[in-house]
Amino acid sequence: MLTDYESQALLLSLKVSSVAVLCSLPIGLVVAWVLSRCQFWGKSVLDSLVHLPLVLPPVVTGYLLLLSLSPQSALGAWLEEYLGLSFAFSWRGAALAAAVVAFPLLVRSLRLAFDNVDPKLEQAARTLGAGPIRVFFTISLPLIYPGLLAGLVLAFARSLGEFGATITFVANIPNETQTLPLAMFSFIETPGQEFAAARLCVIAVVLALMALLGSEWLSRKNQTKRKGGR
Repeated sequence: MLTDYESQALLLSLKVSSVAVLCSLPIGLVVAWVLSRCQFWGKSVLDSLVHLPLVLPPVVTGYLLLLSLSPQSALGAWLEEYLGLSFAFSWRGAALAAAVVAFPLLVRSLRLAFDNVDPKLEQAARTLGAGPIRVFFTISLPLIYPGLLAGLVLAFARSLGEFGATITFVANIPNETQTLPLAMFSFIETPGQEFAAARLCVIAVVLALMALLGSEWLSRKNQTKRKGGR
């Protein structure tokens, strides 16, 4: 049985991770398709920018988000005044930080899935009169479905484990931004709370293993489907 504190941290983590993955999916699909199907000047630069959060220290990512979207920044002030959106020190900011950090993994999985789709199938659909958008939704997207699910699960797992960018951007506020890793950090800093920290550690490990096993199963299913198609 989970305590109220553990349940709140777990539910907030699931909420933040779900919002992060779902909101980044449309952009990830477009970026992955462009990187897989298009040839243009600056493609390597775009690819590097997409994967930059993988190599940057998470604290740097969170600091850049804080500089860009804090209420004192031009963009942050504009979003708050005209759209009513405030990211700093809120769960929305935690979701944004998780989305930025997990975005490279999502794009990478989607790009590999697009690379494994035979372009001749898309070209055949175009010769029959289908437009690019129809080809994408009726040919490309169904064929990458297992890879898409694997990418979503992997990005979700990364979002669940996000810590550095989150605590830098939105701090560690109970019931607002205190996700599972941040709650565990609070216990580690508190004398005599080693057992509570260990409980959260077990929960985090179980969730991560479930997500990784799910992603691996979907990847193998995608490979089996491709071999069967051949």
